Amino acid sequence: MSIFDSFNINSSGMTAQRFRMDIISENIANANTTRTGDGKPYVRKVVTFTEKGSQTPFSRILNERLDHYSGRGVKVSSVQDDTWTQMNIVYDPSHPDADANGYVTYPNVNTVTEMTNLIDASRSYEANATAFNASKNLASRGLELGQGGT
Repeated sequence: MSIFDSFNINSSGMTAQRFRMDIISENIANANTTRTGDGKPYVRKVVTFTEKGSQTPFSRILNERLDHYSGRGVKVSSVQDDTWTQMNIVYDPSHPDADANGYVTYPNVNTVTEMTNLIDASRSYEANATAFNASKNLASRGLELGQGGT
């Protein structure tokens, strides 16, 4: 693994975590959105990552050189609606989006969960930035040694 592979891995991690933070922020911003453009309540979104540059054994052999240049790390594979968490049903007959029984369907966004996920994504971003800076310092020190510096 070359020093540039570590740059690719860390930068892809930072990019993926930044995207995750954007989606978490969108979830928090829409925690009380009872009606979107399609007339339904907002549904929480979840980001899924996958390995960047992974290939099947056959395509790995066939594209060995191409895979070398595609980089390593992670990428966002999908942004899915959270369909496994129930929506929040609240009794509020005065709300304009209340049904005939006076219940309002609020998004399935739990602010505490989202803030915990935001802290996790932020710490992951910081870890990747620290590793990137360590690799950068290592490369700089190698160049200094190559020039005969101290």
